[in-house]
Amino acid sequence: MADLQEEPHTVGIGTQDPPAPAPAPARPAGALDRAAALLAVHPVADGCNTLVWTLRQSPYHDIETPDTGVDTDIPRLRSGGVGAQFWSLLVPPDPAGADTDPDQVVSDTLEQIDAALALMRRYPDGLCLALGADDMADARNRGRIASFLGPVPGRTLTDSLGALRAFHALGVRIVAPAGAPWAADELTAFGHEVVRETNRLAMLLDLTGCAPTVACRITAASKAPVVVSNTGAAALNPHPDNVTDEVLLALRAANGLAMVTFDTERTGDSLHAVADHVEHVRALAGPEGVGLGATFGAERGRPRPAGLTDPSGYPRLIAELLDRGWSETDLALLTWGNAQRVLRGVEFTARAAQHRRTT
Repeated sequence: MADLQEEPHTVGIGTQDPPAPAPAPARPAGALDRAAALLAVHPVADGCNTLVWTLRQSPYHDIETPDTGVDTDIPRLRSGGVGAQFWSLLVPPDPAGADTDPDQVVSDTLEQIDAALALMRRYPDGLCLALGADDMADARNRGRIASFLGPVPGRTLTDSLGALRAFHALGVRIVAPAGAPWAADELTAFGHEVVRETNRLAMLLDLTGCAPTVACRITAASKAPVVVSNTGAAALNPHPDNVTDEVLLALRAANGLAMVTFDTERTGDSLHAVADHVEHVRALAGPEGVGLGATFGAERGRPRPAGLTDPSGYPRLIAELLDRGWSETDLALLTWGNAQRVLRGVEFTARAAQHRRTT
């Protein structure tokens, strides 16, 4: 090429144009570019977002446009490659520590469900109510964010399963036993009934916040996979809401799923620290037992790990894991595949239970 540049030439009869310069070799895609490409095909199925509660307290936020007042809006969900979202319907505990009347818990939960459904109606071009794995895939194919309702608090269920069936009829697909009398120090007889009924209805059980012994018992009692929708690894940070290695091993044995949060108190203040928790969960629960449940949905000011302050940060986490040697196959499981597998697992269990009842 240097000779061609140094020696002038003429073009005419009996002469030929010089060969065209060879194209420059393609520049290897950076980790962030690879992450964005992966998320375009295998978006994030996020296990926990508390925006419904936040919008009930501050209804003036418009999540169809970038809203600096909250950490979640549709543009940032899309920018981060989020294709499915579980919208938490839990009500924060009383800061004074007072016990809430059970009737009030039911009332608050119904208000949460109503607010979540109103959110779907208000933003139909961005959000789409999902009731199962097929809806999750269909929403992705139509460019919508599949929106699952739940969890609802297990303490809404006292001595009757009627509330559970009513929540299912309203579209709820996940229940959190933590704080319920039937899953406090042990799984009671009624707790076993709840587990069986959630299996029959194809509802997920979310073990976030359960004591390790109870979490292991629920995992063993359930014929369907269970999840921990937002957690860190207790071995790295002994926060009371982080799962122990014992629970992670139980999840692995039962084909369950632990979804790692982006919470400074539970997973540290940096993207690197969050990636450490993701890797620890994968090491114990297996490549098919780890997912993501960031717990976004708060108003501005809540501490977040640097680089993961809102849903648009997901590509940075995926890029970090690529740099650590994760295969694209394992990353596709982390973001999308494992959540869909668990949903299909609970649906298969429900169909099997219904078949047994009819034969």
